[in-house]
Amino acid sequence: MNSRYCLMFKLLFIKSPMKRAEYLKRKGIFRHCGNRVMITSRKIPLYPNLISIGNNVWIASGVSFITHDVAHFMLNGLNTEDDFKYMEKIGCIEIGDNVFIGSNVQILYNVKVGNNVIIAAGSCVIKDVPDNSVVGGIPAKMIASFDDFIEKRRNLKTNYKANNAGQYVTKECADEMWDLFRNK
Repeated sequence: MNSRYCLMFKLLFIKSPMKRAEYLKRKGIFRHCGNRVMITSRKIPLYPNLISIGNNVWIASGVSFITHDVAHFMLNGLNTEDDFKYMEKIGCIEIGDNVFIGSNVQILYNVKVGNNVIIAAGSCVIKDVPDNSVVGGIPAKMIASFDDFIEKRRNLKTNYKANNAGQYVTKECADEMWDLFRNK
């Protein structure tokens, strides 16, 4: 069995996303993997040695690091007169420090994500993301500064308690969230 698939199988049994990141770091899977990293996915991208992850990086579920394309297979199947063979296009992905990547984000090759960055869920990142920014959309575009995001979060006043480690919210918390949702 391919070692990549063996590693992914082992990842199935590591419940903590922080411990999953530490395991991948110990195994030297990525080019670099910093400290205080959370990786929710149990899937190892193809060519993980083309991915560098900084410190304090939080990667939500369903994030795809796309280090290559396979268009060369299609191009090499064209009926051409010559014997020219198209090559696979590959590239690196670098994630800076203090980065949150939301669920189901896709980051394409040859992209650098700067420091102090938040990428909104469902975004497709096709070009570099500057330091101190919040981006989102398809393709991802700047939607706020990192400082604006921090200020909004600092002003968020709630009494609810969620247990992220246990992956549940109390009934009181759920009731409060539904009241806030219905009254917005």
